[in-house]
Amino acid sequence: MQVFRVVTLNIAHGRGLAPFQGFLSASQIERNLQRIAKVLTDAQADFVVMQEVDQASWWNMNINLLDVIRHNTPYHYSYVGINNIRDGKRNLNYGNAILSKHPIESRSNQPFKLSKIGGKGFMAAEIHIAENSLAVINMHLDFRSRVRRVQQIDRVIEFLETKDLTNNDTLRPIICGDFNCPRTRSGDAVLRLFQYLQEHGYNIYPQKARTFPAYFPIRTIDFIFMPQQYTVIDTRVLPVYVSDHRPVLVEFQLDNA
Repeated sequence: MQVFRVVTLNIAHGRGLAPFQGFLSASQIERNLQRIAKVLTDAQADFVVMQEVDQASWWNMNINLLDVIRHNTPYHYSYVGINNIRDGKRNLNYGNAILSKHPIESRSNQPFKLSKIGGKGFMAAEIHIAENSLAVINMHLDFRSRVRRVQQIDRVIEFLETKDLTNNDTLRPIICGDFNCPRTRSGDAVLRLFQYLQEHGYNIYPQKARTFPAYFPIRTIDFIFMPQQYTVIDTRVLPVYVSDHRPVLVEFQLDNA
């Protein structure tokens, strides 16, 4: 059986460990993106999901972050879903993205609410890998409001209901992202989603390792939910400092690959 890898990482608009990307020059941002590209290349993932990915924003010199990362990695397929749209002198256009070594067959983007700043949402795609279509969902939830996060998760659950998770003949989606809350907090988004997904045969990773802030992590807010249809071999939080988040990597087998 073949072994595959998925990574999730919030790239923090390309600012690295700096407090604000607007303080950096274009060359500094590009160096940070090259560091991210090296981490992703070294991880040898089959596909990567990312959050806080800018297409054109004044605060990072209108650099297309996904293009720079893709051109410095072996990931030749990509998809970006923009959830924050603001034109004008102080334009802000960013969202979530997927990079893949394998063709992306279908895709859709679901903004929770199109905003001029702070826009969040989730994206869904199918990746053609080992003669299968692996569904993946990549999300970024609100960091300010527990109530808003739960409302956003309910939108995701409503979307998942259309995927018929009780059908064992189809591969259930791998669900990744920056949830901006821990897994055990009662009444918050991760626990709400986990309780729903447990009924459909999912496990959550990482189970103990912390992801935020990267330099001295004290919280786990970045997760990958894996269906039990996949055999998980290994899971790691990578000890790197290319963002204020640490990447989460899950290595898994697809039983019929």
